[in-house]
Parts: sequence; C-alpha cells; structure tokens
Amino acid sequence: MTKSVLIEKVAEKVEGLTRNQTQIVVETVFESIKKALLHGEKIEIRGFGNFRLKTRNPRKARNPKTGKTVLVPEKKVLCFKVGKALREALNAK
Repeated sequence: MTKSVLIEKVAEKVEGLTRNQTQIVVETVFESIKKALLHGEKIEIRGFGNFRLKTRNPRKARNPKTGKTVLVPEKKVLCFKVGKALREALNAK
C-alpha cells in the first residue's frame, strides 16, 4: 500500500474531510512519528506495534569482490515489534 492509497482509504472512512485535508492529516502523523524517532523516542501504537531505534555496534566485514576486510561503522536501525492484537489477527485461522 502506498501513501496515496492510504490517504484515499482514510478519506473514504472519514466524512467531512476533503482529500487534501486528509493528506495533511496523514502526512502530519508520519512527520510526528519521524520527529519522535529522530529524538530517540519510542513510538507505541496499541493494537498495532512499537517502533524504536537500536544502535548496531561497529563490526568487521569482508568485501566479497576483493576479499579485503573493512570496518562497518556503528549505525542506528529502526525496529518494529508487532502488537498482540495484530499478531493474533495475522495468525488467526
């Protein structure tokens, strides 16, 4: 699902908002999540899941083309942990 499809689906569900207003709402939600993550905050959406940043330690790796050892620097990665309600919905038979 793309952002434009998500905007269309939200616009269909919510009466009284135009597509442009719905686009502003969806983009504001995404911007708020992005800002919180940039400040190191954890995002918790009950019934859906949690987003948080983890720091990967620096490590040694091998360049497969040359076989030479290279140092991979420390970096931050985004982690998502699915919520209980969504996990149960995905695994329902």
